[in-house]
Amino acid sequence: MKVWLKAVILTYLTLLFFGSFIAVGMLWTGALDETIPVIADIKIFLYYFFAGAIGGSLRHLYMFCSHYMDGKLTDYRKWIMYIFYPIFATGTAVVAVTLIQSGILLIEFVDFETAPFAQISLAFFVGFGFNRFLNKLNSVSKNMFQTKNHRNVDVEMEAESKMESK
Repeated sequence: MKVWLKAVILTYLTLLFFGSFIAVGMLWTGALDETIPVIADIKIFLYYFFAGAIGGSLRHLYMFCSHYMDGKLTDYRKWIMYIFYPIFATGTAVVAVTLIQSGILLIEFVDFETAPFAQISLAFFVGFGFNRFLNKLNSVSKNMFQTKNHRNVDVEMEAESKMESK
């Protein structure tokens, strides 16, 4: 990977990480409520969005620095992961909190009077573990939308493969 591309990625991830903290602070204080009135209507989703951005950018900053220190930043094609995964993590964090609040995943949040701390924390974890969350989401959707006949076939095939491996 070229030096200028490394510098761009590091700058981007750093700005995304610290900028998301600043954005959360501005939301918390209400600094933009008068300037941009629509913010009041979507404030809760912006908390989840920026918490996902903090988690996604933190994870990829860590990965970037670890790969840099180990001399593993040689594949120029991986730059796309460092740029786009934190962006994907932001929207995924909002969707994760929405799925849980809908009750579809049978998880409940504890309500606080001052702020939705559990939801914001979950959004951070989804951002941080973006790939793992997508794998779980894929598994849940696969099981949720699988027909009864396909389930039986899958269970039988799994049992057969276990017998064959013995």
